Parts: sequence; C-alpha cells; structure tokens
Amino acid sequence: MMKRWFPSLPLSGFLLVLWLLMNQSLSAGQIAMGLFLAWFGPVAADSLRPVKASARVVPALFTLLAHILVDICRSNFDVAVVILGAKERRERSGFIRVPLDLADPHALAVLAAIVTSIPGTVFAGLSKDRCELLLHVLSLDDEAKWIELVKTRYERPLMEIYE
Repeated sequence: MMKRWFPSLPLSGFLLVLWLLMNQSLSAGQIAMGLFLAWFGPVAADSLRPVKASARVVPALFTLLAHILVDICRSNFDVAVVILGAKERRERSGFIRVPLDLADPHALAVLAAIVTSIPGTVFAGLSKDRCELLLHVLSLDDEAKWIELVKTRYERPLMEIYE
C-alpha cells in the first residue's frame, strides 16, 4: 500500500528539494506545491514503467564506478592527444559493433549512459534484437580492444548488478 502511494521516497525527496531550490523560497505555498510535485511526479511516472528495475548493491557496483571514473580521466587525456595531435590521429575514428550478453532494459540504458559519458565514445544505437551495441569511437586503433573493454569493464559488472 505504501509503495503504491509513494513509489520512490528518494525521488520524492529529491523533487521536493529541487523545487525549493529552483524557487529559492521556503514559503508555505512553495513547500505545499513542492510536496504535491514530490508525490505526483513518482506516482505518474510509475505507471509509465511496465518493467521495474531490480538493481542490487554488490561489490561489482563499486568496481564499475571506479572503472568509470578512471576511464573518464584517461579518456579526457586521450581525446586531447587526438585533437591536438597530428591529423592522422583524427582520421582513425569509426563505428564498431559490440556483441552483448546483457538483456535487462535498465542495464542497457545504464550501459548507454556510461559509454556516452566516456569522452571519445558515443552510444550510437542498439540492434532491434538488443544483441549488439553500435559504438562510435574517436580513436579506433584496435576494434577487438574496444569490444573487450566494453564487455569486461562495463557489461560484466552490469550483469552482476541487474541480472
């Protein structure tokens, strides 16, 4: 019963704080409106999600976060080298197809967000059967290396977290 009326207390809290910060007011009217939006937003959004996420907090989550932070820092440097380097370096970009074992739609969305957050890579699409990820890479020297990186550093931990 509680879950039906308040599907996500953290989201409700976040929406209330966000509303009050955006309006820069703690007046009774703004608090009342913020409470209404904090309740209504998650309730309305809950009906739009037919498949619920079931993520688990496992050691793989912390490993994944560490990999993402390291890869973002390393990729920023690599992108700078490509952009500021010789013209030949800028001509090695391309698309690769990464075969996926990941099936959970929420995990696939997280994978797309991770790949896009890494400088020099962009999530370009997912095959209709969701078995292949299309990825654009700024510096595509070794396609097999990129496939292995996505599968071991991102896909495998996401499978532990979501499946």
